[in-house]
Order: sequence, then structure tokens, then C-alpha cells
Amino acid sequence: MKRELTGRHVLAITLTAFGIIIAVNLFMAFKAVGTFPGLEVANSYVASQKFDRERAAQQALGWTARASHDGQVLSLEITDAQGLHPMIRSLSASIGRPTHVRDDRELALTHEGGAFRTPLQLQPGAWIIHLNATAADGTEFRQRLDHFVRGAR
Repeated sequence: MKRELTGRHVLAITLTAFGIIIAVNLFMAFKAVGTFPGLEVANSYVASQKFDRERAAQQALGWTARASHDGQVLSLEITDAQGLHPMIRSLSASIGRPTHVRDDRELALTHEGGAFRTPLQLQPGAWIIHLNATAADGTEFRQRLDHFVRGAR
């Protein structure tokens, strides 16, 4: 016994399909907004007013920052244009995931042999390190370092 496909059946199929699509899209949108803060600075206009001046001062330092992780210890190294370790008045750093804030943490760094180190276990995946240093002359140096930790093979 075959049933005839009526307009009501087609309407029900169409409404059900679109209802599922809309529900999935709403679920994904709420999850995306709920897990990603989307902010780098609290007020982008105020930050833009100082950006060029601060960038020029930071570039004049000629510093380069690098991060490495051996599975147990995270090392941050800052070098000047000559490849030497510059005098740093203060340094602070934080690490977190690029997609959410629940793994964000401040790093307790110690200075050893020109590098700054901290014992740190990192799960595989992408990490972002925010580095803030002050040169001996008071110039601020800020750097965002993208770091990737490979999974166990």
C-alpha cells in the first residue's frame, strides 16, 4: 500500500528540515559567542590613539622575542638587534588558548642564562603567549607569540 505524497507532507518535511538547520545554527552561534571573548583590548579607539607612537618606540629597541617548550619548561628569550640579551627592568607574561579563556594563566618566570623560564605542562594544540617587558630606559615592549605544541606520536 503506497501513500500519496501530498502538499501537507511536503510542507511538514520542509518545515522540519529548516527547523533542524535553524536549531543547529543557533546552537553553534551561542557556543561560539559563549566560549570566545573576541576582545584583544577593552576600548579599541583609545588603544588606536597610542598605537603608532608605541609601535615606533618598540621598533627602535630592535628586540626579538622567541618562545620554546621542551615538554616540561617554557623558555622565553629576548634579544636585541645584535643578538645580545638586553637589560630588562621588568617582565611579565601570560599564556592561554586562542579560542577560550579558561586555560589562561600568568607565568611565574625566573631569569636563567639570558632566558626567562618556568616549569609548565602544556596540552597539545595552539597557545598564545602575551609578553610585556620594560626596557632599562622605560620603553614598553609588548609581543604576542603564537606557540604550537605537538601531540604525542
